[in-house]
Amino acid sequence: MAASSPHIRSTEACFKYICATSHCSFRINEEVVHAGGQEDGGQEGCVPGFQVKHYQVEYSGPFQKGQPLTQVEFDDCAGNEGVTFKVSDPSFHVDGDLNLVPRRDVLRSGPLMFIHGLSAHADDMAQVDVAGLPVQSPHTLGDILGLGQTLPYRSKRSLLVPPMIVTENQRAPFPRNIGRSHVISAEKPGNYIFRLTGHGADQDPKGLFTINMGTGDVSVSRSLDREAIDSYQLEVSTTDLGGNLVEGPAILVVIVIDQNDNRPIFKETRYSGEVLEGSPTGTTVMTMTAFDADDPSTDNAVLRYNIVRQSPDKPSPNMFYIDPERGDIVTVISPTLLDRETLPTTTYELEIVAKDMAGSEVGLTGTATATITITDKNDHAPEFTHPLFEADVDEGSTGVVVNLTVDDRDDPATGAWRAIYSIINGDPNQSFEIHTNPDNNEGMLSVVKPLDYEATAFHTLLIKVENEDPLVPDVGYGPSSTATVQVTVQDINEGPVFFPDPQAVTQMENLSVGSFVAALNATDPDILQIQSIRYAILRDPAGWLSVNPVRGTVNTSAPLDRESPYVHDNKYTAVFIATDNGRPPATGTGTLIINLEDYNDNAPYVFPSVARVCEDAHDMNVAIVGGRDRDIHPNAGPFKIELGKQPGLENTWKVTTINSTHSRIMLLHSLKKANYQLPLLITDSGVPPLSNNTEVKVQVCVCKKNRMHCSSAHSHRASLLVLLATLLLALLSTEQSLQQAELLMRQSRVQTAQRHL
Repeated sequence: MAASSPHIRSTEACFKYICATSHCSFRINEEVVHAGGQEDGGQEGCVPGFQVKHYQVEYSGPFQKGQPLTQVEFDDCAGNEGVTFKVSDPSFHVDGDLNLVPRRDVLRSGPLMFIHGLSAHADDMAQVDVAGLPVQSPHTLGDILGLGQTLPYRSKRSLLVPPMIVTENQRAPFPRNIGRSHVISAEKPGNYIFRLTGHGADQDPKGLFTINMGTGDVSVSRSLDREAIDSYQLEVSTTDLGGNLVEGPAILVVIVIDQNDNRPIFKETRYSGEVLEGSPTGTTVMTMTAFDADDPSTDNAVLRYNIVRQSPDKPSPNMFYIDPERGDIVTVISPTLLDRETLPTTTYELEIVAKDMAGSEVGLTGTATATITITDKNDHAPEFTHPLFEADVDEGSTGVVVNLTVDDRDDPATGAWRAIYSIINGDPNQSFEIHTNPDNNEGMLSVVKPLDYEATAFHTLLIKVENEDPLVPDVGYGPSSTATVQVTVQDINEGPVFFPDPQAVTQMENLSVGSFVAALNATDPDILQIQSIRYAILRDPAGWLSVNPVRGTVNTSAPLDRESPYVHDNKYTAVFIATDNGRPPATGTGTLIINLEDYNDNAPYVFPSVARVCEDAHDMNVAIVGGRDRDIHPNAGPFKIELGKQPGLENTWKVTTINSTHSRIMLLHSLKKANYQLPLLITDSGVPPLSNNTEVKVQVCVCKKNRMHCSSAHSHRASLLVLLATLLLALLSTEQSLQQAELLMRQSRVQTAQRHL
């Protein structure tokens, strides 16, 4: 038998092998199987695994490769996806149609085989008996376990190594004999030595098992722990005295038998669950699950659950029940008694005990605590503590005026307790609002629009309260869920009110001092009282106005100037105050906005004040200037810009209009590099129009390679005479013209010298 052959993969398979040779029974997953017969009992519905666990095939000669022997019935109750099968005899396999088929021609097989079916939903074994085999005595462990032989190969092994069983947790003395290996062939006389190899012998964990080299007796050297390793697979072989292999190696399986040495363990010491009050009897609250490390195929790991203590034990010591096998905790108390508002507490503690050995007296136990909270449902409507609430509020004020209180027996931490208030009558003008105080659940009634005593002195409101969560079907809101609020408005001395506010008027600027501007109108809201009103200026930024304290007429105390910095967007704003003679006196303010119309009182001017041209008339000899005016349309543009009235300017300079605000200054012929003051006349479009004589500094620059080189010297007012002289020299050829030009140039030099002095 090859060491790598998976002939015995589990404790269950070995037990089946042992029982196949004698009458015995064992418990596997709570199902009793009897050797040599069908399984007893059954389960309703789909049971994952082999639906038939015992099959029989007839041997009538060598099994042919690919010839189906029988079809197994396997159902994992989930579609058999991913199911795999392993046959104890590697010469056979289960194909996709669930047929047991030889992998190759098999001359002879063992009397039985095991099929292991495994999927995510099932793990089961089936047995196949082979009938009609030639009668012969088994010689090896391979023959007993049904290891098939291929036609070209015949076994000559004479080494018998039966499986051995060791109970865990054995006590000293050690070593203890657990079985013997045998040489059963009479054809191999002579001296031989038994050898034991594998994990547990010469491999880790080393030294657990030893073999008597002369007799083949196998011994265990110390106590074993099934929960650490539940079986060992070793190899037994025989050699001659020279170390030459005689027989083997043969597989030795050592099975560790479980003892009940592990208590049930809950994953946590405390578990929490909750159940809604009024839940019907039998409602599942939670599930308790414990784990036992012992062999799950034995009673050592079969658990039973029990409630040993309930705290408190009122109104009944048996309010809950736990399913002994599944661990489900369900309610036993009636729905009527499961009332959160009448129970002595909303939290109950259960002490849960899990016992193995199926709950027998000798079983080991584990303990955990289950805390069950009775949760609330909205089975109580909120009720006002009083049918009538009263409040006093000063007219004209806002804010909270009264807090409405309610009682609700539901859980304060839930929406079944939290209140929502609404005004259902008595507030046609939406002067009131009500909100819930999150700290105490009270309703805070507030005035959001100031109340007027003279209009209504009393307000009667009808308030309704509800919960955030809806009430259960058999509970409704009653009369106590509504309340009346009587609000009394207290009369106070109110300040005068301006109408209109703001008041807008239009006036022309530059009105003469003492001119009428506007008449203010302020009235006292306290119509039930006879009071007088006096006016005064509260804010007059420019100091332009005065007001009659009795009549409220506003007059000018200084000229109105639309161009003043106190005027914005042609509007001047002043604020007035009106005071009554009440006790104490009350005041009110009103705003007067004066829209100022423009008067043509500002002459236009030219910008910029400096312009540049090139000295060569063929280069950049044009400058652009524009007009500006502090007045507005129609007293501003279009502007007319022209040369000053000095004679001869038109021969050197030319001014042309570009648009309504800008004009072009052009140099008509070349001038030397210098600064010149050019007189211009600008006129606006007002009625009547205003004109302004101004000068623009023209810099005549040397222009080379797109760069202008200008003079930084002072401008020469006499430069105009120089220009005229130059022009005359260029145009006149007569001696008289030359004399006139020389005279002009001398006058220019004298004026320049005088200015430098």
